[in-house]
Amino acid sequence: MSKITVLVAIFNAEKYLHRCINRILAQDYTDYELLLIDDGSTDNSGTICDEYAIKDNRIRVFHKENGGVSSARNWGLD
Repeated sequence: MSKITVLVAIFNAEKYLHRCINRILAQDYTDYELLLIDDGSTDNSGTICDEYAIKDNRIRVFHKENGGVSSARNWGLD
């Protein structure tokens, strides 16, 4: 099967981030990479993403200046 990429744009989402990431990781399909794009969050979202990346090698985290959700998605696509 082909590998797929799941891209999540994040901005100040610490309240919901654990639930979001845990649900992605709980899927039966496991041949994917998870890109977490922190779009300049000012809460603990970036730290939460980094902690998940340490625990699971399918997760890659990118931190960028805030540019909006479209900017974060395009960053991940690049």
